[in-house]
Order: sequence, then C-alpha cells, then structure tokens
Amino acid sequence: MAWLLVIVAGLLETGFAVCLKLSHGFTRLWPTVAFAAFALGSFGLLTLALRKLDVGPAYAVWTGIGAAGTAIYGMVFLGDLVSTLKIVSISLVVIGVIGLQLSGSSH
Repeated sequence: MAWLLVIVAGLLETGFAVCLKLSHGFTRLWPTVAFAAFALGSFGLLTLALRKLDVGPAYAVWTGIGAAGTAIYGMVFLGDLVSTLKIVSISLVVIGVIGLQLSGSSH
C-alpha cells in the first residue's frame, strides 16, 4: 500500500510541475490553485508512505515518476521537443524507478 501512495504522489508531482508552467509565474489563478492542490496532495501522500518505506528509494521513485511524467506530458501536450535521446533517457529513468521500487523494503 505504501508503494501505491508513492506512485500516486509521483503522478501528482507531474500535475504540480505542469501547473507550475501553466501558472506563468503564479499570475494565472486556476493553474496556481491546481498547482497548490497537486503539491499538497503529492507531499501529503509521500509523507504517509515514508512512515513505512525507506526514504532513499521512496524519494527516488517519487521524483523519477514526476520527472518522467512531466517530460512525457510536455512532449505530448505542450509541444516540447521530442528526440530519440530524450525518449531513451526517459526510458532509463523509468527502468531506474522500477529497480528502486523493487529494492525498497517496508518496515
């Protein structure tokens, strides 16, 4: 259950990163509100998960999901540059996240 919280928190991290861009420096109300909601949800779920998980693997998985998710979202929906190197790099991040998730132990 704790790893599920980390995964959802990582997806929410993607949401807050995208909303941070869409807020244009916190000058647009609704993306700013969404940023705050996603950030609170993400940090809250990560905090709950850390009650049961080691901090290193959990944090790395959380940031990996957020980084890969944000990069993919940017390429698909925001017109970010798509390149072979970027796709390979995102794949390596995902492989690393899976490896860290498998290495994580619960207390």
